Amino acid sequence: MDILTIAGLIVAFGAILGGNALEGGHISSLLLGPAFVIVFGGTLGAILIQTPKVTFMRSLKIASWMIKPPVLGEADIIPKIVNWSNVARKEGLLGLEPLIEAEEDPFAKKGLQLLVDGSEPDVIRNILEVEIETKEHQDTQAAKVYEGMGGYSPTIGIIGAVMGLIHVMQNLSDPSKLGAGIAVAFVATIYGIGMANLFLLPMANKLKALIHNQTQFRQMVVEGIISIAEGENPRNIETKLHGYLH
Repeated sequence: MDILTIAGLIVAFGAILGGNALEGGHISSLLLGPAFVIVFGGTLGAILIQTPKVTFMRSLKIASWMIKPPVLGEADIIPKIVNWSNVARKEGLLGLEPLIEAEEDPFAKKGLQLLVDGSEPDVIRNILEVEIETKEHQDTQAAKVYEGMGGYSPTIGIIGAVMGLIHVMQNLSDPSKLGAGIAVAFVATIYGIGMANLFLLPMANKLKALIHNQTQFRQMVVEGIISIAEGENPRNIETKLHGYLH
């Protein structure tokens, strides 16, 4: 579980709501259904227009990474790769075949299979790097969905503010209706800017960082497998791979 995400949300919203309370405001004054519908619905509609279905569905799947990031196990994979290297040196590449089924990570499993099949190092690298680049591109595009929403929501908030002011202007003759219109105008702006800067943009940036970490992990696996294919010393392979952990 990512404690920083939870702590960040608590601190951010706590600071805003706490500051509002210190100024004598009430939480109920910030809870307006019309403003929420305008900002959230408008932002969602805009991103649906912009985003292909596959990318949008992927963005929903990776949203859970904010609370529970994928476990990569960078430190665990290095001893495993060194073990593969030792087995290959003692028994040959075919000695790795029993380890393929036992490998849980699909990417590492694919690399092992290419290694056992006797593929040339350049061929192994090209095949695995294509998969890395494709996966990184798909996930980055999914993360950009939240970045796009963070760009749209402040503008939609302004639209909500203008709509509230229009409502005010239409009811100048009825003072009892002015307060509601002005409230929607200001709260819609708060929703738009707050949703973007407290949640959507930070979320997009954290997802991009997690995607980068996954890419680096897969590159480490590729480097280890290529080193085995080239017959490097297991000790040298271990030293090389530890460089990725820094």
